[in-house]
Parts: sequence; structure tokens; C-alpha cells
Amino acid sequence: MYDKNLLQSNDDSKNCEIPIDGYFASDRIPIFGDALEMWIFTTFAPSKTVNIMPRKKKPFSKDTKFAELLTDDRRLLQLLPRFGIGLGFGDRNVDQVCQMNQVNTDLFLMICEIYSDNNYKPGQNELQHIDMGDLLSYLKASHLYYLDERFPHIEEHLQRIIEACGQKYGPMLSHFYDEYKQEVMRHIKYYEEEVVFPYIETLLNGKRTDSYKIDEFEHNHTNIQDTLDDMMNILLKYLPGDILPKERIEISYDIMELSDDLNRHSIIEERILIPNVESLENTQP
Repeated sequence: MYDKNLLQSNDDSKNCEIPIDGYFASDRIPIFGDALEMWIFTTFAPSKTVNIMPRKKKPFSKDTKFAELLTDDRRLLQLLPRFGIGLGFGDRNVDQVCQMNQVNTDLFLMICEIYSDNNYKPGQNELQHIDMGDLLSYLKASHLYYLDERFPHIEEHLQRIIEACGQKYGPMLSHFYDEYKQEVMRHIKYYEEEVVFPYIETLLNGKRTDSYKIDEFEHNHTNIQDTLDDMMNILLKYLPGDILPKERIEISYDIMELSDDLNRHSIIEERILIPNVESLENTQP
């Protein structure tokens, strides 16, 4: 068993110094969010010259060079396997690469915009160009990516930290990670893939069922941020500074990236999937 009181802290809990190899950051920094991500990046990046000014982002288009799209936002690289797009695309533009790989260009650009622009929301005219079969294939590929690649990668590194923690923090850290993973799996594997997606496929086949409606999906998007926050508190705030500090920084960054990716996944469902399914429901006799 673990003592959850270990997570209690003073009024300074939102701002703390993080020990790195026995040294502390010169300033007190917020431990979560963009500020921590920027601090980690600027501390450990190979280059000491980092441009932290936000650039004015132009919308991607079919004529955008595919390589430029990826260098504009490195997070888009992780989307390529989910669409079945490989590297070696040369100087081709987005439309050419998508056509070569039998990918719906409009859907690909729409998902890229959601990853790159927090305020992007496709209009009804844009949504009409989306093939729902392609969207479901992308969402299922994302599920495989989370369950077969990201979680095993995090578990491998986290297990070494848990073993180094001993009984004071190890069981607690393991508990919060297991709770976080199980909540994600319950939603994407047992709810989306066994309830939501089969319902949508039924509608796509021209059949109607009254046993489910897509508005129920919105109410089942669970909030697991509290569990994630508890786990990050242990990794960053409460473990002694000499317990695998570099590995803790790396795994914390991996967990934050996974959390951000899952959030984008939810936005794709809210802004693309749900409106399209609502249109399908309204057109069914």
C-alpha cells in the first residue's frame, strides 16, 4: 500500500525547483504545461540557440511541400504510420504524397491542422469532403499506436524508476500509472472499438439502430487528468533527486507527449467524427 498523504504539499506546490544531477534550476518554474516543456527542451537540446518566439502559422494546403509540413511541426511525423505513409517522398507536395499512398488529402490536412493549431475547427463544408471509412481507419490505427508502441515504451522506462524507488514511492507510482493506462484502455478499446465504431459502421451500411446515439459519446469522454497529475507529481516533485534524474526527465516528457496526443485524438473525434455521425443520423430514415 502507499500513503497518498505523501502527495500533499505546501502553498508552494505549484512552483518548485527540480533537481538535475544535484543542481537546481536557477529560477522557480511551474512544473506542468508549456513552461516545463520549454524548460526541458532548452536545458537538454543539443543546440544552445533556441528560437522560443511563436511563429505566425499559415494553414497547410494541398500544394504545401510535404517535407515543409513536417519541419513546420515535428509532431506530424507520428501521424505518418497511422496513414500508412512512408518516408522518401522527395520534393512532392501534400496532395501528391497522399495520392501515392491512397490517403484522403482533405482528411490528412484536417488532422494536421488540429495538431498544429489549437483553435482550428473545420467548417461544415470541409467536413462534407471527409470519408468516414478513412477516418475510422485512422482512429483505429491511433489506438494501435497508443497500446502497442507508446504505453510499452513508457512502461519499460518507468519500471526501472519504480524499482529504484523502493517501497516508499514505488507502489504509489505503479498504482497511478496502472490507473491511468486502464482508464485510457477502457475508453478507446472497450468503448470506442466495441460500441461506437460498430454503431457508425452500421450507419455507413445504411442501417439504423435506436440502441445508441452519438451524443452519448460526448458524455463518455472521461477526464483522467487528475490521475496523470498525481503520477507527474511523484516523478517530478516527491522522489529524491538522486533517483535516476535524467531518466525521470525523459519519461516525464514522454508521458506529457502521450497526454497531448490523446488530447488531440479526442479533439479529432469531437470536431470531425461527431459532426459527421450526427449528419448520418439525421439523413437516416
